[in-house]
Amino acid sequence: MNRISRGVFEFVATVAFAAVCVAPVSIGQGTSETSSSAKEQWIHVRVTSTEDKGETVRVNVPVEMAERVLPAINKDKLHNGKVHIDSAHLDDVDLRTLLDAVRTSKDGEYVTLQSRENDVRVAKSNGYLYVYVTEKPATKNASKGETGKLNSAKESKVEVKVPMKVVDALFSAGKDELDVVAALRALSANGDTELVNVKDSENTVHIWIDSKNLAD
Repeated sequence: MNRISRGVFEFVATVAFAAVCVAPVSIGQGTSETSSSAKEQWIHVRVTSTEDKGETVRVNVPVEMAERVLPAINKDKLHNGKVHIDSAHLDDVDLRTLLDAVRTSKDGEYVTLQSRENDVRVAKSNGYLYVYVTEKPATKNASKGETGKLNSAKESKVEVKVPMKVVDALFSAGKDELDVVAALRALSANGDTELVNVKDSENTVHIWIDSKNLAD
């Protein structure tokens, strides 16, 4: 699993574990809440292994539950519903100015990068920010009597689709923080949305949000 897909999986796993811990509290509440919960938004995560066992993990968490659980998690860079960003990478970049420029600019493809290791595209269309990353398999160095050949690993592809309102909410905290809880609220208000698709040599990861309490 590449670094991007591993990071996505670890974050979702943390949220899922916390959600399971508080699930009995939610189940024990009255029927009026049960009837209203049918209209709330749910975060769905499906991780499918492409290895021999072919295992599939499905996680379904109400957005409202995630909003309540995340502030209680203090793990690594996640504290009080916010993720700390290493300021060393932000000293020369004003993210809010960049986001404002993207928000007020016309729709289009802003970044296109093609290299031997990665292809990257960043675009905006109809109020959504799109990020596409393709990580190419490495080429082994040729040694004496051998020709270079492709590594057995397959291409890793990451597709991210995020409403600009959610991006704004995510960066509504301090300069070196991401407000995940605010982003979840914005996501819930946005309605059904495809968020992340990751495909690599080990797993496929699909993350989306809708009003169903079960994943397909």
